[in-house]
Amino acid sequence: MIRPKRVLVACGTAVATSTVVANALEEEMKARGIKIDIRQCKATEIPSLIADADLVVSTTPVPPNLSKPAIVTLAFLTGLGKAEVIEKIAAILRA
Repeated sequence: MIRPKRVLVACGTAVATSTVVANALEEEMKARGIKIDIRQCKATEIPSLIADADLVVSTTPVPPNLSKPAIVTLAFLTGLGKAEVIEKIAAILRA
């Protein structure tokens, strides 16, 4: 069995905006047949949690030089460019 891809969803406080992004990501990846395991966190927690993650999606700047791909976007909150960001995320998770 293939393990779900692990996605860190980060924002400033790991509460409001990361929940919006996490819910949208789960729905969009499920529709594409991509199994994901989401962990919400603060952006400052990313370095300590990234080891077992496949991707970071954040609504706030992330630390530089991360060892895994990171997408910083407000598309899930504004709707602007959301489809493109979702396809980029799906492509990374399929790789």
